[in-house]
Amino acid sequence: MAAMTHAFASLALPEPLARACESLGFATPTPIQQQAIAPALAGRDLLAQARTGSGKTLAFGLPLLAKIEPAALRTQALVLCPTRELADQVAKDLRAAARFLPNLKLITLCGGIPLRPQLASLDVPPDVVVGTPGRVLELLAEGESSGKGLSLEHLATFVLDEADRMLDMGFVEDIRSLAKRLPKAAQTLLFSATFSEEIRAIAATLLRDPVEIAAALDDAPRIDEWVHVVEPGQRHWAVLQVLADMAPEAALVFCNTRKETAALATALQREGHAADALHGDLEQREREEVLARFANGSLRVLIATDVAARGIDIAGLPMVLSAEIASDADQHVHRIGRTGRAGETGVAVAIVTPAEAHWRRSIEAARGAPFPERGLRLSPQRPKPPPAAFRTLQIDAGRQHKLRPGDVLGALTGAAGLPAEAVGKISLYPTRCYVAVARAQAEKALAKLREQGIKGRKLRVAMLD
Repeated sequence: MAAMTHAFASLALPEPLARACESLGFATPTPIQQQAIAPALAGRDLLAQARTGSGKTLAFGLPLLAKIEPAALRTQALVLCPTRELADQVAKDLRAAARFLPNLKLITLCGGIPLRPQLASLDVPPDVVVGTPGRVLELLAEGESSGKGLSLEHLATFVLDEADRMLDMGFVEDIRSLAKRLPKAAQTLLFSATFSEEIRAIAATLLRDPVEIAAALDDAPRIDEWVHVVEPGQRHWAVLQVLADMAPEAALVFCNTRKETAALATALQREGHAADALHGDLEQREREEVLARFANGSLRVLIATDVAARGIDIAGLPMVLSAEIASDADQHVHRIGRTGRAGETGVAVAIVTPAEAHWRRSIEAARGAPFPERGLRLSPQRPKPPPAAFRTLQIDAGRQHKLRPGDVLGALTGAAGLPAEAVGKISLYPTRCYVAVARAQAEKALAKLREQGIKGRKLRVAMLD
């Protein structure tokens, strides 16, 4: 364990942060962490290229946390993300890294939930804010008009995470508006998976003499890529056939529109797949449920649009399948970057119709090589898809009710009598908790939790799948 501490301590991190890295099992800094942490600690602005899964959150998060003075009672750092899902993931990672920093207050400020509770959470200024552009601007405006919202007057660090996607989603004016409110001395760290002309243009207006890092190219994922060319009416059939042939433990399937996402999810469910859709029409609670089920293994196939999929970070994801090939090369890079991580080999498959050939050619030109083509077996009889290994229980209590993951685990392995290996991922939210339970034990777990409660409290528990 000493080697773990030494590896991160050598980056001149404060001892509590190096110790947190050790406790989280991070033995060696990733390339982006090795290159970004030292200049960020020195106060330099950064323009950093880092793909999803490269360790970029700690690359900006550890220097950010090293500068926080919790006793100051002022907002000192702002991390801006393109979506709620990514903001939630970043906040989770930062809390884990800050586990040995006493009295640090970190909150997420995203749309999709009422404004009033977020205003109340700002009565005592948070040290760190993670949020999306629109909601952060709303709360800044409230603070400027009433004095009761968000203030960036003392901000020391401003982070733009996945800046290229924020530009793609039309947030450039919001970003500029936020930047005008920053103190002149604030440090800016811009992270992006690609360095397009637009990214460099926005960087030129935000960053002062930045250190430029391109660590995304140093640790390329090992991904086996190919395409299937089909006629337009065969798209759903082709997706079903790929899933039947490959039988992945989990697959993230991309569509280009919300309508196609919902239609494909229905087609997969009709065939018996443990599948669901993630798109912008879902309420926040519905989105959280779908993401929790996919992350914990009770949902084998998640169908999503590119925007809705931002922030999905599933360790060991074996397959990314583009039911509709991406419309540009950067979008393609974001999709496939979710597989083939941490030294594992991933699979990325794209379904292409003749009308989409120009998109294919554009991506091939950017990657410097044509896609291999593979044929699909014309099999009218497909094997029945295997069920998901887990089922998800929803408990109607969360962090606001002082519920902890250990309480849930204790109730399931204690009074409910489940073996520890039957309990999977536990996802805790402010008012809800989702827990994965091995399929064979799920009904027993549901009955026992309803009967005996958790730590003497009777709580509502439901089976989601």
